[in-house]
Amino acid sequence: MNYPTVKQLRYFIALVDNNHFGQAAKSCFVSQSAFSVAIKELENTLSGKLVDRTNKSVTVTNLGREIYSQAKIVMQELSNLVESSHGNLAPLSGRLSLGIIPTITPFIMSKFVINIQNQYKNLELYLHEGMTLNLYKKLMSGDLDVILIALPYSLKNIESQTIFQDGFHLAYHPKSKWIKKKNGKSILSDDSVLLLEDGHCMRDHALSACNLKNPNKISNYAASSVLTLIEMVKSDIGVTYLPEMSLDSNLIQNSGLEIEHLSDKSYRDIGLVWRKGSSRTNEFQLLANYIKNNH
Repeated sequence: MNYPTVKQLRYFIALVDNNHFGQAAKSCFVSQSAFSVAIKELENTLSGKLVDRTNKSVTVTNLGREIYSQAKIVMQELSNLVESSHGNLAPLSGRLSLGIIPTITPFIMSKFVINIQNQYKNLELYLHEGMTLNLYKKLMSGDLDVILIALPYSLKNIESQTIFQDGFHLAYHPKSKWIKKKNGKSILSDDSVLLLEDGHCMRDHALSACNLKNPNKISNYAASSVLTLIEMVKSDIGVTYLPEMSLDSNLIQNSGLEIEHLSDKSYRDIGLVWRKGSSRTNEFQLLANYIKNNH
């Protein structure tokens, strides 16, 4: 009897989660043609059609939905198997797949990677960048071991450890037309606040932490990345809120922007998240403490 491969099951889970061949292939870091071949091979192995394909959409068949549920269980059990064997290794040694959101990666990762690999010589660290929800899906499917994200974020069946608070700061052009000073306080004009696009958790965290209750203050423009956000503020398209971890980066140091400290209540929590009941919990707590002391 022929059995599906782990790769085929992982690809199929990604296809159902993304509902799009191109996006699913991208999330698995493989070409769309190779991805499609793997899905077709899985269908041949199982002697059934898992998805109906059209030019614009993917419809999962009844068999496909059943296989999807079973595949997630299989991948979780495989992940548990690997974690059990990993328990015999020294902490922070062997393979570790770490997912990171893009509003953290450029500011702490380069220093972090060099330092941790110098200290833990036997650690094989693999980094994956993505939005929180996509990282969470990869975590629960076993593609990632642990993820570094901004909290709070509503996730199920996980354990987490908050590492540090990352305060928000107001950033604006020195001669910005969007700000007026009154009694030493910055007053923002309507349509002035630039944020990241929907899907970036930093957008929601900034709105909440900075107590921005008036929707009229939010610009119709949105940025796809922190780099784009900074460039827009440099051009005085608006103002924005930046996390404290970004302030020492070259992006900000060489930007010429004015940076204004906000209330101590204006922050997001940075935390490490892993699957509930993981046999590597102690290792992940060690990693969290390492990041806390070296960020």
